[in-house]
Amino acid sequence: MKVSAIFKFKNEQMKVLHLTWLAFFISFFTWFNMAPLATTMIETSDWMTGEHIAALGIMNVALTIPARIVIGMLLDRFGPRVVYSGLLIVMSIPTFMFAFGDSWTQMMISRLLLSSIGAGFVVGIRMVSEWFPPKDVGFAEGIYGGWGNFGSAAAAMLLPWFALTMFGGEEGWRYAVALTGVFCLVYGVIYYLAVRDTPKGKTFIKSKKAGAMEVSTWKDMIWLIIWTIPLGGALAVLAWRVASMGFISTSILYLTYTVIGITMVYQLYKILAVNVPILKKGVPDDDKYSFKNVAALNSTYFANFGAELAIISMLPMFFQLTFSLTPTSAGLIAASFAFINLVARPLGGVLSDRMGSRKKVMLIYMVGITIGLAMMGFIDSGWPLILAIVVTVLTSVFVQGAEGATFAMIPMVKKRITGQVAGMAGAYGNVGATLYLTLYTLVTPQTFFFVLAGGALLSFLACYFWLDEPENAFSNDYYESSVDRAQAESESTNELKKVASASMVNYSTKTK
Repeated sequence: MKVSAIFKFKNEQMKVLHLTWLAFFISFFTWFNMAPLATTMIETSDWMTGEHIAALGIMNVALTIPARIVIGMLLDRFGPRVVYSGLLIVMSIPTFMFAFGDSWTQMMISRLLLSSIGAGFVVGIRMVSEWFPPKDVGFAEGIYGGWGNFGSAAAAMLLPWFALTMFGGEEGWRYAVALTGVFCLVYGVIYYLAVRDTPKGKTFIKSKKAGAMEVSTWKDMIWLIIWTIPLGGALAVLAWRVASMGFISTSILYLTYTVIGITMVYQLYKILAVNVPILKKGVPDDDKYSFKNVAALNSTYFANFGAELAIISMLPMFFQLTFSLTPTSAGLIAASFAFINLVARPLGGVLSDRMGSRKKVMLIYMVGITIGLAMMGFIDSGWPLILAIVVTVLTSVFVQGAEGATFAMIPMVKKRITGQVAGMAGAYGNVGATLYLTLYTLVTPQTFFFVLAGGALLSFLACYFWLDEPENAFSNDYYESSVDRAQAESESTNELKKVASASMVNYSTKTK
């Protein structure tokens, strides 16, 4: 696929791509609607402090981890059109709650619920993979991820203007936040009416079982259990951080631990309930896949997206203190790390499509991240500022390009469970950010960059030993097993029956 193709808006394939990245853009625009307005919120409130904002920031990522897993399951069962539309519409409710909240409890609960909108990213991965063949899916996923992710930067640029200029007054920030809820509500309806799950003539293949990811061997089931446990651990760390700031009591903290524990036990039960019958029956050889590929891709998103979120959180202060800059100058320099997303992520997808080996592209990116982050660890006040900026931007190119390369491979692991694979990898990105930001409070910035480089190196090793080159990686069609074909035929038959039944009802009504 050529770059010029993305501007052919009358092409239905491209129309779906643009409508889908715009859905992602709006979800991130809404998800990050608090940070740009934080100082205004404090100034116009007689009780809110910086500590409250920090606690709300933690709440803002808390449910994203489990939500990405749940949304991935719903996605593979009900299709991206219904799930994306439903998520945007439902998430408008906590957005309005937060906008007009006048107590700590109301704002904390609404922010916690709103963090689920971060799972919207997962939905578009499956939608794009349904509309683009393997040979082009990397570029398409890169456009979706890179352009949609810019919603967070757009929120930082536009929401203060909405609050102070468009609405004005002390309550301006509330109407600016509420406006993002309106965008979600309206666009959720538009998306439902404007797209289909698949092109005409193509059947959406659903996962065989709901509730947990399918695996192919008993060994893989054990690995799935092992890789599920850290997701609960990350939630426990977030709860501990909020408690350590004094915003929840010890009893509430232990209650939260208990809820997380029960949820994890239930999830492990679902893994067994879904997979034990499948494995006892036996998985056809042509329907098997290796979970080690999922594990490798989990590690890459942990190391690249986790690092991105962590770096964005600390980079402005790092440049300000290291080079004695003004907050504005440091913020502009730090923004370059996120701004590169518009180009770097699609580039990662393009290279994955065109270099002949998706695995080698991933390995090259992970090496680049390792070297870039290690170099950032040496940045100090003795460096020329321009050199520090160049190293930061180049590191960002590798970090975000690796994100594009990751999701160029995810649809090829096992097509019918793409949502769940994307959900787990996406959740590990948030796990990485949680772990890294916790470690950041314990070490110097230079040591922190070396820790991030170490994580990237471990991911490189995981990819080197575990990641396989996907089947049909550069073809016009995804690999289909005998089970996929049988299920597609079944789904197609069911659709024909529904159409026939509806026609009979219409005919009966007319004859009456």
